[in-house]
Amino acid sequence: MSKQEGKRGKRVALVLGSGGARGLAHIGIIQHIESLGHEIVYISGCSMGALVGGIYAAGQLEPYAEWARKLERRDMFSLLDFAFGWTGLFKGDRLMGVLKELVGDHVIEDLPIGFTAVATDLREQREIWLNKGSLFDAIRASIAIPTVFTPHVYLGRILVDGGLLNPIPIAPALNQDADMIIAVNLNAASRSSRERARQLVDPDQDATDGRSPEAESEAEDGSKDPKLPGIIDVVTASIDLMQNSIARMKLAAYTPDIVIDVPRDASLFYEFYRAEELIELGRERAQAALAGPRS
Repeated sequence: MSKQEGKRGKRVALVLGSGGARGLAHIGIIQHIESLGHEIVYISGCSMGALVGGIYAAGQLEPYAEWARKLERRDMFSLLDFAFGWTGLFKGDRLMGVLKELVGDHVIEDLPIGFTAVATDLREQREIWLNKGSLFDAIRASIAIPTVFTPHVYLGRILVDGGLLNPIPIAPALNQDADMIIAVNLNAASRSSRERARQLVDPDQDATDGRSPEAESEAEDGSKDPKLPGIIDVVTASIDLMQNSIARMKLAAYTPDIVIDVPRDASLFYEFYRAEELIELGRERAQAALAGPRS
């Protein structure tokens, strides 16, 4: 074997978990995996993992990453179309339209690498693997967070976010022709990582996020009543709590070769305007996880 052949990268089956805006870390993770010379031959994804994974499978990750980096806080409202009903706050049609224009519409079977999006069938109460047909129908179904986005009616099913049952879909990747399975868990243990993520991009960022030490201690010792969160925060925090528990069980049941952990406090669900720092956080986490001999 030549020296060049000895350095040949591995074939990777990549599992991208759900976690709202934290899913932007998937971009940096994919970029780092590729920088090591590995070939991603298959992706299974849930919710934001399905979105980033599907866009990568379509060969359009870099245009999407550049678009995401330009998003500002005020842009979020222009991407959301109110549903004016009781099945969800937003329809998601406007967001899907923007992404289709950016990425192009694709059929999953025609993608250059294998792809599966995981959604939840509300009526049958089970997870559904979407690996055929319209890429954006699969993505739209997988990101349909209950009460936030309306359910997606597709193939005669009422589909919502796959993270309700499987926030880290390892099973679809098990029988793929790959040298190793890398799974990304966006619900890993918290360690004050939100400020760490910001400091990756802005080293001068105040680690207290503008809060005084006195304010932090007051919150910790319970001397002041906490401010009640809004409806979106309540829903997404509740789903995060549920997904964290399920993710631990999935990782115990299906042991991937490598797990890349992104702490659950790295961002709030809706902070998609923090793309630059979250992408960098993903790159840092991938670098740490893949630094061992298995990479």
